[in-house]
Amino acid sequence: MKSSIISAAAILATTASAAPALVKRQSSDIDGVILNYALTLEHLEANFYASGIAKFSEQDFANAGFNGSNFYRDLQEVARDEQVHVDFLTTALKGAGVTPVAACTYDFGNLTPASFIATAQVLEGVGVSAYLGAAALITNKAYLTAAGSILTVEARHSSFVRNSLALVPSPQPFDIPLDFNQVYSLAAPFIKSCPSTNPALPVKAFPSLTVGKSVTGPIAQGDTIEFDIPADMAVPAGPLYVAFPLADGTMYSSAVVKDCKVYARVPVGHTGPNGEVYAILTTSATAISDDNTVAGPAVLEVKAPFVPASASA
Repeated sequence: MKSSIISAAAILATTASAAPALVKRQSSDIDGVILNYALTLEHLEANFYASGIAKFSEQDFANAGFNGSNFYRDLQEVARDEQVHVDFLTTALKGAGVTPVAACTYDFGNLTPASFIATAQVLEGVGVSAYLGAAALITNKAYLTAAGSILTVEARHSSFVRNSLALVPSPQPFDIPLDFNQVYSLAAPFIKSCPSTNPALPVKAFPSLTVGKSVTGPIAQGDTIEFDIPADMAVPAGPLYVAFPLADGTMYSSAVVKDCKVYARVPVGHTGPNGEVYAILTTSATAISDDNTVAGPAVLEVKAPFVPASASA
């Protein structure tokens, strides 16, 4: 099961071909932009679940080991939630006089029931991080409440999927916010083409950073991890770092780059990387920005040592 999780994260290395044009954000329309950004992700998730349920039966999932009580029923409920999110955001945008983005054409690869659930784990975690990162930018309180309501449901989805994979449902006390470009970099590989009538969004995809294929077992804090970068990617001169963004502060490790490989140590700490976390190759050891991001984020599942509450106080 662990190898399926790593493979799901590796799917994100595929080159995107449908990145929307980068446009300047205007403060007056930021709420409409954010809602369309959220709708872009909800279209992707809704399409992903609908295609998976259409392809695999309850027995297919049971044969793959997902035969817990009510698993398939709950998976269908997740799919329904995602479509309701699409319908809700579409209606909200139209009501605000903003053209909603339509669904794109997607490619999730040649999935099996096991890799489908592993990919769902990645997508749900990214969805939580996307809503969390965008929340601070929403100016309309009604929209903020609606986004918060969707965020909490996405978090429940994430816990359900993680539990199905025998992973800790809530592995860390704080979820990790990601910004527009970081999230889009993780979503873009699944998007193959979009309607030309879709509004342009102020997003771009960074070069991919993925956990190397040599990493086949559990990842723990303190491990030195191999990442892959594109062969044609220009690597800037000077010191490089792998940043691990966390809700209570980013942790950094020095990076060694050699032959399209990046090597860095997973930071150690009882509030350090744990569960589904992100790694970003950057030129800075103090702050992550779009300007100093070289590649990523990569998605990795880190298993940290259990720390009793009394020890972490």
